[in-house]
Amino acid sequence: MKRDPLASLEVNLSEADGIRYLHLGTEWVQGSMRIAAPFDIDLEYVQRMMAWLLFMPPDSVAGRHAMQLGLGAGAITKFCYKKLRMTCTAVEINPRVADVCRAWLRLPPEDERLRVVIGDAAREIRQPEWLGTVDALQVDLYDHEAAAPVLDSPDFYADCRHLLTEDGCMTVNLFGRSASFERSVESIASAFGARAVWQFKPTREGNAVVLAQRTPSRPKRADLQARADEVEARWGLPAQKWLKVFKALEK
Repeated sequence: MKRDPLASLEVNLSEADGIRYLHLGTEWVQGSMRIAAPFDIDLEYVQRMMAWLLFMPPDSVAGRHAMQLGLGAGAITKFCYKKLRMTCTAVEINPRVADVCRAWLRLPPEDERLRVVIGDAAREIRQPEWLGTVDALQVDLYDHEAAAPVLDSPDFYADCRHLLTEDGCMTVNLFGRSASFERSVESIASAFGARAVWQFKPTREGNAVVLAQRTPSRPKRADLQARADEVEARWGLPAQKWLKVFKALEK
């Protein structure tokens, strides 16, 4: 079997102003950790990847299953495991990324609630053991140049939808010089249905996070605001700020 070049990319770190950054052999940042608060989420777009919390009762979150496609610096995995008390599965193609996250980015050792699978996400998510088991799926798959998502087809997003529980959500980071936001959103909508898709305005850095629900819903604005208050109070995420730049794709 031909070896995927992403599996052997160089992994290195840099530090500035109390933040440790992960790189894959280039200057592009693949993730970060605030050294004084290693289990918080530092980057704005990564915080937005947690917007699925707006659609789930807070008391039901602990014990649910979160899956990350692309480990990065481990920020989402650590937050879901430590702060949300979820069962976590991270799929990462490069074993060195997992090693660096454990050694330098405070990724906890594996246990009954935390598993890191070394493998290709496109193949792994087709394994029967995962189907219908994931409540929160976060997709952040980029190569070392961060030019465009590595996996971004309607078939891939259909496979992602098959992972989700009935009230499960997927969030996706769309970013890159060669990426097409509109084409990516069309691919997500073709797999989930346009009514299931929500989107953020891009961050200053250009990251545009899209959310898709397994089962579409339209919470009232007041209900979303109340849920955002709970998310902020429990977990310190800027959920009220999200609502200013977050909307359904289709009314």
